[in-house]
Amino acid sequence: MKLLKKIYLFAFLGCLVLSCQEDDLQFGDISAPTNLEVNFIVRGQDAMNPSGDGSGKVDFTASADNAINFTFDFGDMRTGSAYDGAITHQFVEPGVNTYSVTVIATGTGGLSTSKVILVEVFSAFNDVEAKTFLTGGDGSSKTWYWAAAEPGHLGVGPNDPNTANPGENNFPAFYSAAPFEKNGAPESLCLYMDQLVFSQNGDNVTYELLNGGETYFNGAFESVAGGSNGFDYCYTYDTSGVKNVTFLPSDSIVPEDEKRGTAMQFSGDGFMSYYINSSLYDILEISENRLVVRSIMNGNLAWYHIFSTDDPNATSGGTTGSLVWSDEFNVDGAPDPANWTYDLGTGSNGWGNNESQTYTDRVENVTVENGVLKITAKAENFNGANYTSARIKSEGLYDFTYGTVEVRAKLPAGGGTWPAIWTLGSDYQTNIWPAAGEIDIMEHIGNNQDVIYGTVHHPGAFAGNADGGNLTVSGVSSDFHVYKMEWTSTEIKFFVDDQQFHQVANDPTLPFDKDFFFILNIAMGGDFGGAIDPAFVESTMEVDYIRVYQ
Repeated sequence: MKLLKKIYLFAFLGCLVLSCQEDDLQFGDISAPTNLEVNFIVRGQDAMNPSGDGSGKVDFTASADNAINFTFDFGDMRTGSAYDGAITHQFVEPGVNTYSVTVIATGTGGLSTSKVILVEVFSAFNDVEAKTFLTGGDGSSKTWYWAAAEPGHLGVGPNDPNTANPGENNFPAFYSAAPFEKNGAPESLCLYMDQLVFSQNGDNVTYELLNGGETYFNGAFESVAGGSNGFDYCYTYDTSGVKNVTFLPSDSIVPEDEKRGTAMQFSGDGFMSYYINSSLYDILEISENRLVVRSIMNGNLAWYHIFSTDDPNATSGGTTGSLVWSDEFNVDGAPDPANWTYDLGTGSNGWGNNESQTYTDRVENVTVENGVLKITAKAENFNGANYTSARIKSEGLYDFTYGTVEVRAKLPAGGGTWPAIWTLGSDYQTNIWPAAGEIDIMEHIGNNQDVIYGTVHHPGAFAGNADGGNLTVSGVSSDFHVYKMEWTSTEIKFFVDDQQFHQVANDPTLPFDKDFFFILNIAMGGDFGGAIDPAFVESTMEVDYIRVYQ
């Protein structure tokens, strides 16, 4: 029986060899394609619009004898292929441009024939605002970092148009990194050191990834760097060199109302810090200081990255400790009810300071928009007051004892405005002020523009005799600055952009050894705010984030 099996096996192999030989005989001559012809139609082209309708779309048709595939190099750092020679491409460089398009017809045996044509096309697509946010504007450069303090700064979810839960295509449903998670293991320490530099010259944007030669690789692509660990790892990998950035309409499956509608394509296989073998990134959100992108890996996975203009190495570890609480103000609408509640009305005696505003919770006075909290003071008659504003607080939701507090904010302007970022002793209702204690991380008055005050109030020093200091800082109402307090059992220090300007010795006789909660507000006038400019209409305090480290 074993002999018969061997005979059958040899017979089968013999037939297989003969079959292959017969196929080779029928394969025919190996030759390059001939008679390559390429035609194109620019969408919307007519006598009035010789370069098209501004969509930038061009329909190409290629044909050749003995061709089995056609490859197109469109002359704009992008390529495409089509077995039947028919393909549509969208050129996105703004204005009227002429592209040298190379078409390669490939035949049997890999032999090919090519042809070059010139295509003039008009594209009206441009995202000037996104370019300005990324670079700081024409002639400028801006450096971005991982938003390491923010939950989900690195995450992954599905990219499946056929899923029963399409909403999962819009966020990192599979994995979301915890704050500073990649600082926890030596294989990922390189990630937060990366600097992503975007520069603009005219309408052109370039990009450079500065990472000291160490790149954090997704484990699926570690072989690109010669790795074989089987998991995500920092490998030696050169990313030096300037890349061109092309902006194009987004075609991702994310719903239009949940993305910007703009994508970025990097030349030369450029990528945004974490290597996932992709150079195309869909912009989901962008503002002056926050960027959220989405990129596809292997077709069925979408990676999410969140970047910030704040260096995580300046706000983590060392003297600042670990992040224990924050609000990044990333969800548009009302402030997060898990973090904030409101003081409403005019309080007692104008909140104890003869202030002129009434506080509301209206969207006109307080909202989160494009990654920032906005508190707006307005001149208007409302509930018996001549001005409206907002005062939000973390009372009953979050309080803390000791730590480093950092708040990145841009302040309102105008005579009579009195914005404040401050804390109040959580026992103030039974331990009446000033016995409860108060720490003013930042106060500013529009009648003394660009002077920042840091102050503590307690029974031995309060109101006009409080223990405070001040610092002149240029552009507090036109630029964001970081207002910081370092509070320990022995001292309280005040900073602007890491420049210390005041220090208070803390001791057991002072009420600064217990829980405090946050208050953010703009007052109008009052004992400290002073006279209100009759021409005042409205002004806004913008807060990018508030963070507590311990």
